[in-house]
Amino acid sequence: MLHKIISKRIMLSAILISFLFSSFALADHHEKKGSKKDIVTIAVESGNFNTLAKALTETGLVEALQGEGPFTVFAPTDDAFAKLPEGTIESLLEDKETLKNILLYHVVSGNVSSKQVVDLNEAETLGGKNINIKVKDGSVMINDATVTTADVMASNGVIHIIDTVLIPE
Repeated sequence: MLHKIISKRIMLSAILISFLFSSFALADHHEKKGSKKDIVTIAVESGNFNTLAKALTETGLVEALQGEGPFTVFAPTDDAFAKLPEGTIESLLEDKETLKNILLYHVVSGNVSSKQVVDLNEAETLGGKNINIKVKDGSVMINDATVTTADVMASNGVIHIIDTVLIPE
């Protein structure tokens, strides 16, 4: 029994260390500039979130995510959007209400760091639906998406980069 508890703590510690090191370069880059930028500015400047930025613009959510917050955003990369079936993005850009609901499903109110995420089983999104959170094979999973970089700090919250677009049921 004690062995299982120790193993679990070691695994959680390893995951946290992995998150910190994997996100260090991106987060440190923003800290060295001496300016705290909001979530949208960081995403746009990184160059890996062009589809997300376009979707936020099309749905009128840019200003909301530039607001005071704090927000926690599980941000899918352009590669994550590219995994969607052909024509899905174009279809969603025409159905702004559905797209807005999908985008809000990626945002949690508050500033939830990787330290807190590993202790959660679920979280309610701004879309009003819960996302599932679990640790699997040393990685944090948000539904079926893997967090690839955690704790990218912004002036109004935190970004966790994910490899799959979250689609609410």
